[in-house]
Amino acid sequence: MKVWKYGDNVNTDMLFPGKYTYTCAKPDEIRPHLLEDLDPNFASGVHSGDLLVVGSNFGCGSSREQPVVGLKAVGIEAIVGKSFARIFFRAAINQGLLLVECPEAVDAYKEGDDLELDAKAGTIKVGGSTFTFPGLPLEILGIRDAGGLLEYTRKKLEKR
Repeated sequence: MKVWKYGDNVNTDMLFPGKYTYTCAKPDEIRPHLLEDLDPNFASGVHSGDLLVVGSNFGCGSSREQPVVGLKAVGIEAIVGKSFARIFFRAAINQGLLLVECPEAVDAYKEGDDLELDAKAGTIKVGGSTFTFPGLPLEILGIRDAGGLLEYTRKKLEKR
């Protein structure tokens, strides 16, 4: 697992350039362009299970699903940030991409540190320190486990 670290105000155009909005919709079309203007090595170097550690207001900008769809499709396990733009936060929930706000863990993380996230317990271990965050609601974890809001809703309806 690799941890990718980025700063404050990373907007949706940095995550997925707007010029591809109407030509790339499927995950395999989105992947080569993920973070291409911010980190040209990301798309070729990211692996399933990797984590992002990000600053404040991550995902600000226009309302597009491609950044979240792409990050989920490449297997990003979770994004640990200082704060997230609300529209990005909602899109992440819809796609089942786990977002955790824990500014102290972000500040503590240094390149090469180990990072362990336990979403149910509400803990993040960075290096030798443990940070806590409010445990995530079971519904949010259920949406993540189901692979997104659509699948979560389908499964709930099937149980009726």
